[in-house]
Amino acid sequence: MNHINLIRRLFLLGVVGLASVSVLADGAKVIPLMQKTLHGLENKEGVMLTVEYEPGISSKSHRHDAYSFVYVLEGAIVMQVSGGNPITLAEGDVFYESPRDIHLVSRNASDSEAAKFVVFTVKEKGAPVVMPLQ
Repeated sequence: MNHINLIRRLFLLGVVGLASVSVLADGAKVIPLMQKTLHGLENKEGVMLTVEYEPGISSKSHRHDAYSFVYVLEGAIVMQVSGGNPITLAEGDVFYESPRDIHLVSRNASDSEAAKFVVFTVKEKGAPVVMPLQ
């Protein structure tokens, strides 16, 4: 890896760090993939990352304050936002959260198999990806 790529990766890890810390505390593995300023959309950026849930892992209730798009790569996950029913998503399924949604449930649907999904968010530039509920 050349120096410029290393610097970019370290910068990305720092920016997405708040998301990683709050999700990792629950046993998930978050891997930042990309962060880009979205020119033409004032003060907005896109962030893409993968999340891996080991069997039985879940995250605490939280918000994203972003437009969030989820695509399940492996296994199955259960998602629920405030006012909605829990939805079990399998490999190839998608999920969407608006900036107003409260994410009540995000967990691995299995107690024996890992799950992995990609998350793409459009959010305010510099804002955290995940905001734990108080």
